[in-house]
Amino acid sequence: MKNLHEKLKKVDYKKIKFKVTKTQHLLIKAKINGVKGNFILDTGASNSCVGFESIATFMLKAENSKTQASGAGATGMFTQMASGNKLQLGKWKNKNLDLVIFDLSHVNDALGHYKVKPVHGIIGADILMQGKGIIDYYNHCLYLK
Repeated sequence: MKNLHEKLKKVDYKKIKFKVTKTQHLLIKAKINGVKGNFILDTGASNSCVGFESIATFMLKAENSKTQASGAGATGMFTQMASGNKLQLGKWKNKNLDLVIFDLSHVNDALGHYKVKPVHGIIGADILMQGKGIIDYYNHCLYLK
């Protein structure tokens, strides 16, 4: 649709650009607690998350969790949780974000094989659903309300 941006802007959607990596992942920039990071936009991830190595970077208050994470190629992974964080994607903001914290090394190892820079985490379906997300693959834009 040629004028999608204009139509969505009229109903208070915010436009956030993303890049498509060599691995066909959608790479999006975000701020957590005011700190910039690189994230994969993943419609198949139920929750947004960051790696253990990013706890200090994003000033997270990590707490142990009984939940185990699973994803492509990995199951039963130990997790922690960090509640009440601030997320900013472009001009869109969430002031009370709960993040899952787990070992992202398998993700970054896979990206490294293709010489793609490592990511700090994943923006998942929790954010897409909350923001009534619309992904414009052709123009490489995410829209959140």
